[in-house]
Amino acid sequence: MFAIVRTGGKQYRVAAGDKIAVEKLAGEAGDTITLGDILMAGEGDSIADASKVSVSAEIIAQAKSEKVVVFKKRRRHNYRRKAGHRQQMTLLRITDVGEGKKAPAKKAAAPKKEAAPKAEAEAKKAPAKKAPAKKAAPKAAADKKPAAKKAPAKKAPAKKAAPKADTK
Repeated sequence: MFAIVRTGGKQYRVAAGDKIAVEKLAGEAGDTITLGDILMAGEGDSIADASKVSVSAEIIAQAKSEKVVVFKKRRRHNYRRKAGHRQQMTLLRITDVGEGKKAPAKKAAAPKKEAAPKAEAEAKKAPAKKAPAKKAAPKAAADKKPAAKKAPAKKAPAKKAAPKADTK
């Protein structure tokens, strides 16, 4: 089975076992990711429903592509600039192209599950601490007199420059 996927603004025709180089994706070597934007899928001459197909891949390495030389020149002006650029890329090995539910990436799903219990524990602790503080606040306010509001400080007017003497 093959699929056409879009990642990094480019489209790739992939099948199980293929190796492709794509724009940099988050993850480290050995991580498994799911390519989500599937444009078309099929087997041989038949076309399958792309919404039911999932493509999973393993990150082989994070690397840089070949150097692109940028050379600027303006003739007869002694202007020359030479620079190079190496684009970050990710090497992928397509492990599975098949029908089934699209599974979220393993690395992305794990932090969400861990964050939820911590948030619930903090939410339970927070109201318990706030409740005694509310009871104590009215007693303290009744004992003390309200503070008088202070007027904001005024800035001194800016000094003007003395007029220049006209000497002729």
